[in-house]
Amino acid sequence: MGYSVGQVSDFAGITVRTLHHYDKTGLLSPTERSAAGYRRYSDADLARLQQILFYRQLGFGLDEIATILEDPQANALGHLRARHRLLNRQIAELHRMVEVAERAMEVRRTGVELTPEERFEVFGEITFDLSYATEADQRWQHSEGYRHAMAQAAAHSKEDWARLMAETAAWRQRLTAAFDAGEPATGETARDLAEEHRQHITRWFTPCPTDMHGRIADDFAADPRAFALVVPPAEQRPGLAPYLRTAVHANAAHRSPTRNT
Repeated sequence: MGYSVGQVSDFAGITVRTLHHYDKTGLLSPTERSAAGYRRYSDADLARLQQILFYRQLGFGLDEIATILEDPQANALGHLRARHRLLNRQIAELHRMVEVAERAMEVRRTGVELTPEERFEVFGEITFDLSYATEADQRWQHSEGYRHAMAQAAAHSKEDWARLMAETAAWRQRLTAAFDAGEPATGETARDLAEEHRQHITRWFTPCPTDMHGRIADDFAADPRAFALVVPPAEQRPGLAPYLRTAVHANAAHRSPTRNT
C-alpha cells in the first residue's frame, strides 16, 4: 500500500516541498503507485530517506549524499571520517566563539577588563559568577553608585587590581582570625573590620555610605555567590557571612550621629 507524501512528511518531520525536491532531483523517488496513480513510498524508500536525513544532519550536501547512496563502491566511511574531522574543527571554533562571548559578557557585567591569564594571576580563587553579575547589573543598573563602581572597575589596571586584591586578602585574613577567635560581631574589632571594608569600597569603587554598605552585607549573607567575591569558598566558615553582616550594621549604628540621643 505504501505511504503518501503527506504521511511521510508528518512522521519524518520534513516538508512536502522537501520531499518533492528529493523526488525531482532523483535523490528519493517513490517506487510505488496507488490504484489512482499517486506516488507512494515503500518501506525501502523510507529506509533510504532515513539515510538521507542522517547525512543531512551531519551537514552533507545533496550531491554528496547521492554519490554515497548510489555508488556501491563509494567509500561512505571515508566521507564520514572527513565529516567527523570537519565537525570537530567547527566544534572547536564554536567553543572559541563561546569563550569570546563569555569574555565580552564578563567584562560588561563585572567591569574587569583583564585577559583570562591576568584574571587568574590577580584573582586566584576569587571568581566572578556571571549569573550573579548579570543579576546585579539588572538590579542596580539605574543606581548611580553602581554605575560609578563599574566605571572605576573598568578603569583599573592590572597593577591596580593586584594592589586591591592584596588589600582584600589582608583584610580577609584579619576577618577570619577575629571570627575564629570568637570576637563578638558587634564588638570594636569586628566593627573596625567592617569600617575598613567600607573604606576599601570607597577608595577603589564608589563612595559607600553606611546604608549602602548594609545592603551589600545583606547580599553577602543572602547569596553565596556575592560572598564568594570577597571570601573564596575554601576560606569560608559556617556563619562567617552573617557575622560580617552583623558587624557592618553594628558599625553603621556606632557611627550614626543619633546613636546616643
